[in-house]
Amino acid sequence: MLLYLTNYLAQFESGFNVFNYLTMRAILGALTALVLSFVIGPKMIAKLQVNQAGQPVREDGPVTHLPKAGTPTMGGVLILTAIAVSTVLWADLENHFVWIVLFVTLSFGAIGYVDDYKKLILQDPAGISARAKLFWQSVAAIVAAIALYVTAADEISTSLLIPYFKDLMIPLGVFQVVVTYFFIVGFSNAVNLTDGLDGLAIMPTVLVGGALGVFAYVTGNVNFSGYLGIPYVAGTGEILVFCAALAGAGLGFLWFNTYPAQVFMGDIGALALGAALGVVAVVVRQEIVLVIMGGVFVVETLSVIIQVASFKLTGRRVFRMAPLHHHFELKGWAEPKVIVRFWIITVILVLIGLASLKIR
Repeated sequence: MLLYLTNYLAQFESGFNVFNYLTMRAILGALTALVLSFVIGPKMIAKLQVNQAGQPVREDGPVTHLPKAGTPTMGGVLILTAIAVSTVLWADLENHFVWIVLFVTLSFGAIGYVDDYKKLILQDPAGISARAKLFWQSVAAIVAAIALYVTAADEISTSLLIPYFKDLMIPLGVFQVVVTYFFIVGFSNAVNLTDGLDGLAIMPTVLVGGALGVFAYVTGNVNFSGYLGIPYVAGTGEILVFCAALAGAGLGFLWFNTYPAQVFMGDIGALALGAALGVVAVVVRQEIVLVIMGGVFVVETLSVIIQVASFKLTGRRVFRMAPLHHHFELKGWAEPKVIVRFWIITVILVLIGLASLKIR
């Protein structure tokens, strides 16, 4: 929105041309989201406390979690507000990728909001049934997947790129819709499963989102993509603004979510952020790299699948508790230790993913 205003003002003062630079708008997007989070955060937390939107705690979980009962939840509203406002202000709104990514993020946020509202405000322990939640997630994901497929400009946009290998890709054709669906829904639920400790999910989301912003920038720049040997996809560079806004909003939320948390993001935040990572990875053609960089989310999800499968097949549990972060807590690790070590692992995985820019 402000891009159009600055372009108009540039007719009278050439200094406004600086806002045409994508990197400048990304920086401003991150700062805008960060400041919005700081300004809105305290008021939103206070309102959630008044509305008694407090987090219930599992009785079979670590005893250290019992004091968390009643901590305001649905803080994801803060994250999504900051992301949406910043993106609309600083991104090129004529870019269809921007609208598709925002649609996915806000749609999954709406699903999470209804689930949180039913559980926390209406005191309905069931919330949205798993079947209904998956149905609406599927609807949103399929709409986005079809939109990306029909607007694909070339074969590259519907091919699966293999990282660390130059010009190695698998043409998917219409099957790209299926891949897009699974990445959006899969990572949405993966981040939701990871969101169990103070700051555990948001920092890896910031790190992975920021790295995907780098991929968006080079993929959408014909010169950088050519130099790095990465397929060029026109228009994807604008997603850098969204990723920067996500990083800024995430850091702003972490200010209140760090141990001991003043607020939790809830399903509204976790489902939306996971879906955002999934759709951005598809847009910039880095689905496999997302699996690498988001390894913490992947392993957390696999731990739940393994635990459930093992218990149903053998009656035994592989982990003391799933998701995996609870397993380490029950082994005696302090919560901050689990959180920071998972952050460190994510930093390592993100660096490995970014290395694919040069290793080809």
